[in-house]
Amino acid sequence: MARPIVLSNGELHVGLNKFGMVHDFYFPYVGLENHSAGQYLRHRVGVWVEGTISWLDGDDNWSFTFDYPHSGLIGHIVATNEHLGILLEFDDTVDARISAFLRNIHVINLFNKPRDIRLFMHQAFVIADSRSNTDTGQYLPDSNAILHYRGRRAFIVSGLYNNQPFDQHSIGLFGIEGHEGTYRDADDGELSNSHVEHGRVDSTIRFRLEIDALSSVRVHYWIAAGTSRREALYVHKQVLDDGLPARLNATTDWWYKWMQPARLVAEKIVPEHRENFLRSVMIIKSQIDKRGAVIASTDTAMLNYSRDAYAYCWPRDGAFVLWPLIRMGYTDEAYRFFEFCKRGLHPNGHLMHKYRADGALGSSWHPYVHDDVVAPPIQEDETALVLFVFAQYYQMHPDQSLIKDFYSSMVQPMADFLVDYIDPLTSLPKPSYDLWEQVFLTTTYTTSVVHAALLAASELADAAEDSDNAVKWRAAAGDILSAAHKHLYNEERKSFYKGLIVKNGEIIKDGTVDCSSVFGSFMFGLFPSTSNEVTSAVESVKELFGVNQGAIGLPRYENDDYRRSNQDITGNWWFITSLWLAQYYIECNNNEKAMEILDWVRDNSLSTGMMSEQMDPISQEIISPAPLTWTHAEYISTLLDTIIEPK
Repeated sequence: MARPIVLSNGELHVGLNKFGMVHDFYFPYVGLENHSAGQYLRHRVGVWVEGTISWLDGDDNWSFTFDYPHSGLIGHIVATNEHLGILLEFDDTVDARISAFLRNIHVINLFNKPRDIRLFMHQAFVIADSRSNTDTGQYLPDSNAILHYRGRRAFIVSGLYNNQPFDQHSIGLFGIEGHEGTYRDADDGELSNSHVEHGRVDSTIRFRLEIDALSSVRVHYWIAAGTSRREALYVHKQVLDDGLPARLNATTDWWYKWMQPARLVAEKIVPEHRENFLRSVMIIKSQIDKRGAVIASTDTAMLNYSRDAYAYCWPRDGAFVLWPLIRMGYTDEAYRFFEFCKRGLHPNGHLMHKYRADGALGSSWHPYVHDDVVAPPIQEDETALVLFVFAQYYQMHPDQSLIKDFYSSMVQPMADFLVDYIDPLTSLPKPSYDLWEQVFLTTTYTTSVVHAALLAASELADAAEDSDNAVKWRAAAGDILSAAHKHLYNEERKSFYKGLIVKNGEIIKDGTVDCSSVFGSFMFGLFPSTSNEVTSAVESVKELFGVNQGAIGLPRYENDDYRRSNQDITGNWWFITSLWLAQYYIECNNNEKAMEILDWVRDNSLSTGMMSEQMDPISQEIISPAPLTWTHAEYISTLLDTIIEPK
């Protein structure tokens, strides 16, 4: 299930599902410690009227629209139930300066008679994703609030209607000992006012609303987060003292200021893409933790059928995501990301597969032993791409403090690793896992990025007045370039090899047509975009994957079976690879073809502009996770290519 609305301040991150309910609640890191991950942890919203309780996710009579109509990351949801005669409007945000999730709820009576309408707000946490069932829920009469806590995580739930707090509450158990949850206590429109429980705890609060015919009222609801009870209560008090509308306005102002560089750029973009461009910039920001981690996706829907989700920082994804922000003039997010990478750097100078938002190693399925080869479980392109993008960052912001802060501690170890990690037989990088995380190989894509990174590092060495390393790294890049032209083009298929590997002294080549090999070779300058190799390889891709026969999207590579439901296709269409083709078209001054792809990507996003990883080319089904941060970044980068000359 995609998340049509995501909200964040770099510390508290909330994802709302297709029913407008909280389905992801990350704190205190974006992407780490999801306290509401899983289908049984939805924060339900219910309406009781005239003897009937209706939950937004349990009544087919509810219809929904989602939007980001404001100039900031403020979600707008309209939930309508014509049968009940109720319309709910939600203006939702995560406060820009304090860790509070805010909901301004407009309850509208659509019937021509006064009515007693009762709004129920339900919360279900498994704090710190705990499996030990040791959470506590307590009613705090002095604060007119519900406290959920475990260890150093505390959440205060409260709200106001007509300047009065909720009038009833219930705290109980769910998912254990036969308990469904306190939301069932609302079936008769009344709550039991139970005050405390421990174990696997949920809670429900009630607002009793007397609404005149064809009239409406507003309910203010919030969850304040803290690393202690005291801190959460302090945030709660700030919302109370300032008022929720004032906090909403202040958050809108914060986003308006932060978005200023993007708005200036958007004025140069074709009008039909400006709104989605700006939304994509905001969505990217929502996936960045304030301590530097760039999360691939905070959508945890994959946990319903897979072992893990995408709530990690892959250094490659982070570098690709930061690149368009750097191009637009943003500096802080990139600087913190490079600090994050520096902290996570292995003593040998390489970055690992992926990281948690707190900098710890993420889960991995890559071994140290690959048949008879012992090698670090890495994707070498991740180290190389971070180095390459840092060099672009320095070029755009040539501040010597960057050399002081990063040259000896990050640039030099990375570049030295890349130079040392060369196969003497091929003069190409040694094998590592490809960027799709599946094949242990020396890929054309990784070779392209390593070549570009070493050239970029040599320029940084010049800036650092380190002539010895400048010469060494530049020479290594030259050797890789020569070897790539010797080994990596497949004359038979008129495309690039996916890669090669040396076994028992023999070079074994993989002829799979992979979009990353084709587009990486020109994006990172391994082959000129006008070379016979690149032009023929692109034509081979277009012919093989049906673009010449009218297809719009591209898979990652031929016979890609990841989440493929139809064996008659060569793979699902990925928005990233399709946008790479658009970038190639722009490079060749064919903006018309590029715009066809950009239009297709936009048209297959959610109403809020949320973009996913891939889609089924037969059913046209959007396949989560959504948002996928990298997709949004490639969309932005492609639009930037239409207005900014490549350097």
